[in-house]
Amino acid sequence: MATTATPYGLKPVKRMDGMPYAGAVTHYKINPAGHTGNIFYGQIVYLDSNGYLTRSDASGADSTSNNFGGSGIGAVGVFVGCEYINDMGQTVQGQRYPTGNTSAATAYVVTDPFVLFQAQMDGTGAQTVLGINTNINAVQSTTTGSTVTGVSNSALDADAVATGPFKVVGFASDVGDAYTDVLVKFNPAFHILTDDTTG
Repeated sequence: MATTATPYGLKPVKRMDGMPYAGAVTHYKINPAGHTGNIFYGQIVYLDSNGYLTRSDASGADSTSNNFGGSGIGAVGVFVGCEYINDMGQTVQGQRYPTGNTSAATAYVVTDPFVLFQAQMDGTGAQTVLGINTNINAVQSTTTGSTVTGVSNSALDADAVATGPFKVVGFASDVGDAYTDVLVKFNPAFHILTDDTTG
């Protein structure tokens, strides 16, 4: 039972066709000039105008100005770790990309738009949340995660929205828990691989 608020961003668990998620990721470069802030495991990321991966500073509350990437660009996926060179020239693999890093870094991103993600809601999810659209309950930032574990602490909004980046397709904890864990998928127009508004 999820009786306390312990959100953890988006965690890939399986595919929509029922097959297990096998850990497939796509590698993207993070700007070697540095990224403005941490990127945590489970956060939404997109490609900037220079083709580098960056954390979205949005909640996905709408598909244009507050989309993951803005202006209908769409998210490229969910950040699940990275590899970078630290100050001592050592190669580090971790769940968090640390703020202030100015060396070459490669991000690991779940890009498959048909992967289902587990996430915690910021309140009770009754049976009626099945099939609703929702978004992150607050914008992602360099502080919406733990520098100890490297994991995001973003939650999903328990209230339905007319147009949102995620659709609730299942439950990962008991229905009606105080902070219900659910399974969600990206909606079209919020993911770069399913956004058909630019083609």
